[in-house]
Amino acid sequence: MDIAKMIDHTMLKADATSETIKRYCSEAKQYGFASVCVNTCHVPLAAQELKGSGVAVCCVVGFPLGAMMTSAKALETSEAVKAGAEEVDMVMNIGAMKEKDYDMVRDDIKAVVEASQGKTVKVILETCLLTKEEIQKACEISVEAGADFVKTSTGFSTGGAVPEDVALMKQTVGDRAKVKASGGIRTQEEARAMIEAGADRIGAGNGIALL
Repeated sequence: MDIAKMIDHTMLKADATSETIKRYCSEAKQYGFASVCVNTCHVPLAAQELKGSGVAVCCVVGFPLGAMMTSAKALETSEAVKAGAEEVDMVMNIGAMKEKDYDMVRDDIKAVVEASQGKTVKVILETCLLTKEEIQKACEISVEAGADFVKTSTGFSTGGAVPEDVALMKQTVGDRAKVKASGGIRTQEEARAMIEAGADRIGAGNGIALL
């Protein structure tokens, strides 16, 4: 199994500099990772560095809280796509999910899917803040709204990916969407556990360690 092709090499720290982003892009090309995942301000640079390499430019939208206006998430998405983003990892509106405002959650995701113009959209559920029932419902809504992936975590909240949640998400979406595990995955053993649970993609701050 080529784990490298399943890894989004991720740098989302507030103090990431251009040099840091260049290093991540260079490492991604060297190891053949699926993508480099960055904050949207770094998309133009990542697109320039990764051009023609086969490594995708991934970005996060509405990150890390998901508590932005839907119009702001949509605008951030369209601007990022214009700048070269090929994958968009958006944070779901978690508060709306908790209060069962499912129409708002769905509309929020749908707006990003539409703004992405056919690019890959992953919905970050922030599983550590949800019950098992809420995780299942969030997966269903994400699929209905046209998302390509459901994703466990931002890595910036109270917990990260756990195999049980990954398995539940996979079981819920079946072959209608893919699953990305991210947050706290630091060893090859942890990555393999996520893949065995059903993850199609792994988000990690140090992809090299997982090889």
